[in-house]
Amino acid sequence: MDAKKPYLAVILIQAIYAGMFLLSKAAFNGGMNSFVFVFYRQAAGTIFLAPIAVFFEWKKAVPLSFLTFCKIFLLSLFGITLSLDIYSMAIVYTSATLAAATTNCLPVTTFFLAVLLRMEVFKWKTTAGVAKLTGILVCMAGAATLAFYKGPHLKLIGGHHHLLGHPKIEGHHAPLPSSTAWIKGCFLFLLSNIFWGLWLVLQATVMKSYPPKLLFVTLQCFLSTIQSFAIAIAFERDPHQWKLGWNVRLVAVAYCGIIVTGVTYYLQACVLEKKGPVFLAMSTPLAFIMTMFSSAILLGEIITLGSLVGGLLLVGGLYSVLWGKSREHKANDVGNLTAAKVDSECSELKEVVPAKAPPLPLVV
Repeated sequence: MDAKKPYLAVILIQAIYAGMFLLSKAAFNGGMNSFVFVFYRQAAGTIFLAPIAVFFEWKKAVPLSFLTFCKIFLLSLFGITLSLDIYSMAIVYTSATLAAATTNCLPVTTFFLAVLLRMEVFKWKTTAGVAKLTGILVCMAGAATLAFYKGPHLKLIGGHHHLLGHPKIEGHHAPLPSSTAWIKGCFLFLLSNIFWGLWLVLQATVMKSYPPKLLFVTLQCFLSTIQSFAIAIAFERDPHQWKLGWNVRLVAVAYCGIIVTGVTYYLQACVLEKKGPVFLAMSTPLAFIMTMFSSAILLGEIITLGSLVGGLLLVGGLYSVLWGKSREHKANDVGNLTAAKVDSECSELKEVVPAKAPPLPLVV
């Protein structure tokens, strides 16, 4: 049973993310302001994480210098606050299915940023390098397909229920956004992934200055709450938009703030410890598949051929990059083992052969 736990964990993680895409879109369909949503989401996450972090890691806390605080503040601003605000704007313009599809290019975007920042070596003459380059190009093709090609509509069984759909929607399906709004949404998703990728790349460096993980995440969440409140109050002054009733808005905020922030953080940490980052990243397409079918059934969203083809290209690009990374790690492991074996053999030879040969007798 223990061997199956990581597989069950990644399925649950991706199901939680699929629920996040669906509930976020349902809240926005109900008229909720995206900036207000992000603020409430971060506030709920902070309230949930703060007591846990204090209980488990307060004794491990290290002094926080002003420079480190500034780094964490900027990391929160770009990697969390702006990333989530831009993502929320993008899902308003597009659909939950597209939101789930574009998450597949996050590992590719992160790798590309790591290469640009010289934190990752890109050997394009090797098989692994060719696979990575192919994955990047396929992801770019997938993103272009999602943005510029819609194609015919695909009819799914049960697609007329839209249980979470807004009551103002008429007919069996939610209308497709205009081409301009769709392209704008795709661009915003790309920008959100860039900020998110930068956050993933840079936070490892910042964590060296402040190692306690839970306190580190909680501090970022708290700072993001303040930042997202400043942005929300600047763009939305209507008091009605700030009210949370017993409706899908409250459910979406509580779900994204508590379940996504709290439960997935713990599950992802467990999976990373047992199986590594590649295994976790390979499960990302599950959220796309779950969201695509669920959004058609629960939200009444129209699935187009362009969305399906673009999503599959993103998944193909993701697997190509991950395969290249896996092959590269195996080559490095073999190289390290070979080097260790050579060092061991050299050490054994030094013990057998004298360090200095005895002088030869003089022959007269």
